[in-house]
Amino acid sequence: MYKKINTPLTDEVIKELKAGDKVLITGKIYTARDAAHKRMIESLNNGKELPVNIKDQVIYYVGPCPAKPGQVVGSCGPTTSGRMDAYTPKLLEIGLKGMIGKGYRSENVVEAMMKYHAVYFTAIGGAGALLSERVTDSNVVAYEDLGPEAIHLFTVVDFPVIVTIDMYGNNLYETERDKYKKRNC
Repeated sequence: MYKKINTPLTDEVIKELKAGDKVLITGKIYTARDAAHKRMIESLNNGKELPVNIKDQVIYYVGPCPAKPGQVVGSCGPTTSGRMDAYTPKLLEIGLKGMIGKGYRSENVVEAMMKYHAVYFTAIGGAGALLSERVTDSNVVAYEDLGPEAIHLFTVVDFPVIVTIDMYGNNLYETERDKYKKRNC
């Protein structure tokens, strides 16, 4: 059974999400990959504002493929989240509430998620064409010169993800691995 949530995220919603929950997200989410994250942090370090307001928002780690005729966006599967780990704690500190990607997160990111009440969702890698069907609108909103790595604003309807790390530090990458080891040793 899926939990349905809407963006922007609130502390009340974040508190209810637990590692392992299947979630359908509806609303606006930003996209950003390595290059966009680097620029955002450089802006903050130089005392400038971000080109988008990420407070209470979700960032999807994706560089969408170009749309074919009749599509809103091309394939948009998640990229490896760990590449954003150096930048993520600062974004969480200024209000980011959710991230969508795939793969492990560093201890520093998990600690910042617990401190600032955020959640990490996993989208299924290899399912980018299917995920693109859940995107109903897409616009470049910052760093257009980065091409696919520009920041896009997606409108999504019932975008399927799994809570992989909740605000309490529960982490499926640890708990499920331990369960697997116990069964197969």
